[in-house]
Amino acid sequence: MRVAIIPARGGSQRISKKNIREFRGQPIISYAIRCALESSLFEKVIVSTDTEEIAQVAQNFGAETPFLRSPDLADHHTPLIPVIRDTIEKSATEATSICAILPTSPCIVATDLIKASAQLEADSSLGFVFSGTAFPFPIQRAVKLNEKGRVSMFQPEHQLTRSQDLEPSFHDAGQFYFGRKDAWLTHEGIFETSTALMELPSYRVQDIDDEQDWQRAELMHELLEKQKLL
Repeated sequence: MRVAIIPARGGSQRISKKNIREFRGQPIISYAIRCALESSLFEKVIVSTDTEEIAQVAQNFGAETPFLRSPDLADHHTPLIPVIRDTIEKSATEATSICAILPTSPCIVATDLIKASAQLEADSSLGFVFSGTAFPFPIQRAVKLNEKGRVSMFQPEHQLTRSQDLEPSFHDAGQFYFGRKDAWLTHEGIFETSTALMELPSYRVQDIDDEQDWQRAELMHELLEKQKLL
């Protein structure tokens, strides 16, 4: 049995009502809910929120909101695992695997969830499988600025190393985290040795932290939809 949990608190410092703001004609959280439902993987799709407004929007699109999240788990610094753990415990779910889907991931697709679920279930040594994508430029060649605006390399030993000779690096795509129930209940972090990354194409990954990110995500989503890539 599997359950999807979408954490969506009400507060947002940079984008007002971010989790239910209209994104190309519908609340952005609706894309995550719809994707979870379309995958046919989950017995339940639960939204964990601290506001009645988000709860109502979530219910309108087919998700369950069995309780309102405690304020102490809805501030700007609360990490993901305690929120998912709280939902697991309060919902008393018998699911053996839980997928946390972030509410601001409009480019998520059901086939990715299906693949991640299959990967997790095929390998008993895994605790988590999460969505990630490759950095577009070798991180070994990254530079930093000092107080005078002058540059230096983080890894100067790679100044003359060819890009193709450097080890590929990846980052969290911020879409979903599939995990075994016991991993959510006992682990303190996701990025551990028992975690696998499911790589997504970079053209379907966009973090949304400010207005510029939001506009870029809408343009990306429109293009992907036209190309039938969603």
